[in-house]
Amino acid sequence: MKLHQHWFAAFLNHWFGPTISHLLLLIGIHVQDPANPIRMHVAMSIVVFLLGIILVLLLRPRISVDKPGAAQQIAEMLLTNPMGFGIRDLLVESAGHVGEACVPLVGSVAIFILLSNLLSVIPAFESPTGEKSVPLGCAIIIFLYYNYQGLKHSGPIGYAKHFAGPIWWISPLIFPVEIISNSARLLSLTVRLWANIFASELLYLTFVALLTVPVIHVSATNPALGWALGIFPATIPVIFVALHIFVAVVQAFVFTILPAIYIGLATSEEH
Repeated sequence: MKLHQHWFAAFLNHWFGPTISHLLLLIGIHVQDPANPIRMHVAMSIVVFLLGIILVLLLRPRISVDKPGAAQQIAEMLLTNPMGFGIRDLLVESAGHVGEACVPLVGSVAIFILLSNLLSVIPAFESPTGEKSVPLGCAIIIFLYYNYQGLKHSGPIGYAKHFAGPIWWISPLIFPVEIISNSARLLSLTVRLWANIFASELLYLTFVALLTVPVIHVSATNPALGWALGIFPATIPVIFVALHIFVAVVQAFVFTILPAIYIGLATSEEH
């Protein structure tokens, strides 16, 4: 049975699908549906990317030192704010001057996750972070980046000592435990983001269905009562939209503070 395809995914597959399938085939990847190799979460990730570019292009000419607008103030608060939980604030607090240099990459990932989480608030769109491969991709970027910063800061031998512990004679026991613990961060970052966004969207859709189906059934027999009850599926889901926005912001914050902590640990002089 042919599944319903989002219009943007269908557009991408129509114009780029055959070419992408051919390129994947050249590197040994066989697509189940060669005519539609671009999945929903990939299309939604592209939407987030384009949305981010549009927001930057709209904001850039409006940047002013003397009279900053509302959009500029929101953007600046994402970077730094008096409460100290901006992207730059968290990185500098955890990793000092090294964290300052990490703002572009970690900030880009954090903003991508924030926009991705919030995308499903727009009707007919889905959050790409609700598909586990997208959080995994973000987690891999962060995992490779903070380990790279550790290697860059301490060198291969110095960074390896971070996993050996302070007491040399128990290092053979501590080292494999620390390596496993470090590797587990990849799974932790992925599952935490994916599970929360997936559960938030599932909760919203479940309650919409529970409220809508009875109203449709009643409307078939009593249209007047159906119209009266229709206020519930029209208004109650707003609560779950607000809950999803809260979850989206919190998860973007978590995906900022944890990389900041990991970078701080990887580049610290003592471990």
